[in-house]
Amino acid sequence: MIIKVLLLTVVILGIAFAGFAISILIKKNGRFPELHIGANKDLKKRGIACATSQDKMEQLKVNKTIHLKQLTIIDKEFESL
Repeated sequence: MIIKVLLLTVVILGIAFAGFAISILIKKNGRFPELHIGANKDLKKRGIACATSQDKMEQLKVNKTIHLKQLTIIDKEFESL
């Protein structure tokens, strides 16, 4: 019984992969679809970016402000000496 279910599963997965491969071959460009948010033109127009990219940009902003604050504190310490 388990062998029949396993064999049926393998056959169904094989048909699905074959269908996907055929659809890629038939398409004009013949490439896998781009699933990354950053590559989507419509989302770029709306100002929506990848969450990872947005997080990195925000972390850079925070690091710059912290760095500037640290510099001003150091400058004040040197002035007091």
